[in-house]
Amino acid sequence: TCGVDYRVAGDWGSGFQGEIVIRNTAATALTGWTLDFAFPAGQRVTNMWGGTPAQNGNTVSVTPADWTRTIPAGGSVTLGFIGTRGTTNPAPTTFTLNGTTCTTT
Repeated sequence: TCGVDYRVAGDWGSGFQGEIVIRNTAATALTGWTLDFAFPAGQRVTNMWGGTPAQNGNTVSVTPADWTRTIPAGGSVTLGFIGTRGTTNPAPTTFTLNGTTCTTT
């Protein structure tokens, strides 16, 4: 019932800008959500728009901002963030939305 597109929009030295698009593939709107994922190489979110992150180690849990709280049926919301990185910056491999594993592209 969900899909996630993750991309690095910019990368510099020890930091990067990321973008996460959450797609609601269900037939009904989704109001209120939590997106969970884990960074594989110790990256950290330092600032986010479209959601509020909470990070514990590599695990990140994001709750929506007021304007992204509802994802319409067949629609999507976009989150952007600034993060720090180590020597590598691989993408997270698994995203869950309200506990359901999403397809990734």
